[in-house]
Amino acid sequence: MNEPADFKALQQAMIETQFKARGITDERLLQTFKNIPRHKFVPAEFQKDAYGDFPLPIGEGQTISQPYMVALMTAALDIQPSDKILEIGTGSGYQTAILSVLARKVYSVERLPGLTRKAQALLDELQHLNILIKVDDGTLGWKENAPYDKIIVTAGAPGVPEPLIEQLKTGGTLVIPIDNNDGQVLMRIKKEHKTILQEKICGCTFVPLIGKFGHNK
Repeated sequence: MNEPADFKALQQAMIETQFKARGITDERLLQTFKNIPRHKFVPAEFQKDAYGDFPLPIGEGQTISQPYMVALMTAALDIQPSDKILEIGTGSGYQTAILSVLARKVYSVERLPGLTRKAQALLDELQHLNILIKVDDGTLGWKENAPYDKIIVTAGAPGVPEPLIEQLKTGGTLVIPIDNNDGQVLMRIKKEHKTILQEKICGCTFVPLIGKFGHNK
């Protein structure tokens, strides 16, 4: 993909100083981030800052996550090429694009129609064709296409929505920010045959997950 040299330089700096320097070294993951133009997923006035180490507004009170957080959550999923993934919170579509390169199929749920239209148009333009997006309450998941190998939630929840646990395959992994007394903590949840294993990854800050099994508006 031919991008202006300045964006390519900023993209490479992101890989080196934000990802590799913090321990994300998987080559397949890094190559995916190199091939996806993050600046196209942010409003024009913020494109010069698209590869900075911070989140950016994308409209309607929502944000595109800090690049490192996108990479960390993706790495935590340990995506395999045969995986079917459910994403809760399409947002700009950047995380969706990353997932679509690494996995076989991505189902993404976004509650805001305006963001959905923008993300769908851009993902189509960039030829990410193994994605289906719908407008709905993400806390309900997407039951028709369950079960999923991996589920990722890109907004902070008061707890793990029960429908998402139900729609996760046995042996599958769910990555989600959960509210706690200090703010939020990023959790990796593994569904075993009769148990749910929970692992804390790090502190984080996300917009609230709105829905029946999330926060009220």
